[in-house]
Amino acid sequence: MASQFLADLISRRNLLKSSGMLALGGAIPIKDAAALTVASLPDTHPLQTGSTLYESIGVRPIINCRGTFTIISGSQTLPEVKKAMDEASRHYVQMDELMEAVSKRLAEITHAEWGIVTAGCAAAITHATAACIAGSDPEKMQRLPNLTGLKNEVIMPRASRNVYDHATRMLGVTVVEVNSTEELEAAFNPRTAMVLIYSSPAAEKAPLNIENVCRVAKSHGVPVFVDAAAETPTFPNHHLARGATMVGYSGGKCMRGPQSAGVLLGQKDLLQAAWLNSAPHHAFGRSLKVGKEEIMGMLAAVEMWAKRDHDAEWKVWESWLSYISDRVKKIPGVTTEVLQPEDLSNHAPRLRINWDGTALNITGTEVVSALMDGSPRITVAGGRGTRPDQMASSVTIMPYMMMPEDYKMAADALHRALSNPPKFSNPVVPAGDPQSVGGVWQVEIDYVRGSAQHRFFVEQTAGTLHGVHEGETLRGDLQGKIQANQIKLSSRHPIQGTVLEYTFTGQVDGDVMHGTVSLGEYGPAEWSAKRHSYSA
Repeated sequence: MASQFLADLISRRNLLKSSGMLALGGAIPIKDAAALTVASLPDTHPLQTGSTLYESIGVRPIINCRGTFTIISGSQTLPEVKKAMDEASRHYVQMDELMEAVSKRLAEITHAEWGIVTAGCAAAITHATAACIAGSDPEKMQRLPNLTGLKNEVIMPRASRNVYDHATRMLGVTVVEVNSTEELEAAFNPRTAMVLIYSSPAAEKAPLNIENVCRVAKSHGVPVFVDAAAETPTFPNHHLARGATMVGYSGGKCMRGPQSAGVLLGQKDLLQAAWLNSAPHHAFGRSLKVGKEEIMGMLAAVEMWAKRDHDAEWKVWESWLSYISDRVKKIPGVTTEVLQPEDLSNHAPRLRINWDGTALNITGTEVVSALMDGSPRITVAGGRGTRPDQMASSVTIMPYMMMPEDYKMAADALHRALSNPPKFSNPVVPAGDPQSVGGVWQVEIDYVRGSAQHRFFVEQTAGTLHGVHEGETLRGDLQGKIQANQIKLSSRHPIQGTVLEYTFTGQVDGDVMHGTVSLGEYGPAEWSAKRHSYSA
């Protein structure tokens, strides 16, 4: 067996060596290979590596008046981060040596015992969970996510459950929800690997605030991870000071580091184990790779965070909001108010702009749409007001990730939309009595790939609908309306730390209906339904 393994390995190395010689010494001269590559490129949307980079492939950039959201690419890296990443890309390094040196520097800057750079805060959660389960034992590491005989539970306060806790569940652990001090005490057992807390205003309140949870966990010898992804970090770190074992931050948010990087701070042996459970090592976290460019860019961002004048930045944000406020308040009926942050996440003032949608003939949701469709393209931190019966309107501006000239363009675009709005009309109400849709419906949803069988249990009072939507494993309340043969149904299905939302729109024809379902961040799908039974 051993001799055959060595023979296979030598054979593989020879193949790689010969492949390398072919590429280097090659059957195709380099200049000819380049010519072949260029000649094979299509003419449509050629990439232009300049200020029109995105436009050259048909993508319109966005002015960010919303905040640090991954769906709109987080933040823009600081000049010092760009420089560090560029220089890092020009050299080779041994990755364990690099992280050891970066860890020491992170500890110096943050006053934490140790620090590592990860592929975002979600990756930090995954690596920390793996470290709490397997430590740095290679045999246990290779078994993951098979948790047979290993610790396999993570305790979370109910208020901490959120869509991001998938990062710990991917290890196969069972999340144990607790909602009181008594439940917390009872939850600990030999299978408990870690406690995970999502830092938020709810996590600051008694009885399950961070400090209390950390004290109980410490008495049981169980590590506590605080997910502070979108928060402004504090040096020394206040979560670690209150008893947390580890704390994770996103790099591509307030610190304006690489979007695909994050920082994990805390207890040295656990963080060293977390690094061994991640790439470049062959363990569960191998796919959550962070490169030398992101590592050095993230270190530069942390160093700059310690140097930046945060008070001066706050005053700049306030001046931008004041400029926008003065501009839009010139429109009769428009008022503004400044909203202060509740916690350290997305920690910046915001401007809420209020008006009567009937008076200005545009609602908040229509302003949001007009700004995203306009030029320049602008995204804001929410809009309120819809036709025809919710015309009290507002939009909110978040300056957190705006660039220096963005506030002027945002002010002009808002003034334009409110003073000279595009033409909007109330939705057309279909004529005719609402069709009868009460009963049990067998529903088929056709996704981009795959399909699913669901059921509707519908009760009807005139044009108002309510009932139950059953998925393949989940269920939730169903509500909606029908106007003539036009139907709209909505439901929410709680699962783990998140909620799956469905909005069905379509047409009814007797015992058959069909249309499109919006799945939120998961896009649209097609649906059809047949009535299985009828209830008057």
